[in-house]
Amino acid sequence: MYIPNIISVIRLFLAPFVIWLIISQNMLGAFVVFLIAGLTDALDGFIARRFHLKTELGAYLDPIADKALLMSTYIALGLTPLHIANPGTPIDYYLPTWLVILVVSRDMLIIGAFMLSWLMGREVEVKPLIISKLNTLMQIATAVLVLGAHGLNLDLNAYIVPTIWITGATTALSAVAYLVTWLRYMASYDINNNTRAP
Repeated sequence: MYIPNIISVIRLFLAPFVIWLIISQNMLGAFVVFLIAGLTDALDGFIARRFHLKTELGAYLDPIADKALLMSTYIALGLTPLHIANPGTPIDYYLPTWLVILVVSRDMLIIGAFMLSWLMGREVEVKPLIISKLNTLMQIATAVLVLGAHGLNLDLNAYIVPTIWITGATTALSAVAYLVTWLRYMASYDINNNTRAP
């Protein structure tokens, strides 16, 4: 296995540590591990390009590791309470529930579409859209801001609130863009192969 793929596997195994640190309320530790995972993402991409070590396995492994890290981080931040509330009082979480549901649903939609295409023998090329790249950047920015604010005791609400809303908007737009692209591909596949869509 090439070095970039090994680095991707390491990033994949960092995801459970981030979850554990967040649940344990060790936000500084979660912040540091998340940053390390982000650095491994940049490192494996650089090595793959610089030394021509791009592989088919890496093309799938890299985004899987990225999604595992982001999804697990968002779920943990969305389910971990900021404080222990008194009975009958609302509990605040590190991230709003609606954003976590949106992020997870979008990724499950994409994964489901690719799996359905594979089961139908209509392999889809893994090609990220521009809106998807922007969405990934915003998801990372939101996670870094939230983890950094609580891990370093910084007041970053002025940046976190708008970033959350922008992340939500780009997540929704990305989901729609992928769905439209996938439906067009499936329709063109039927036409090009003289088959009839069910």
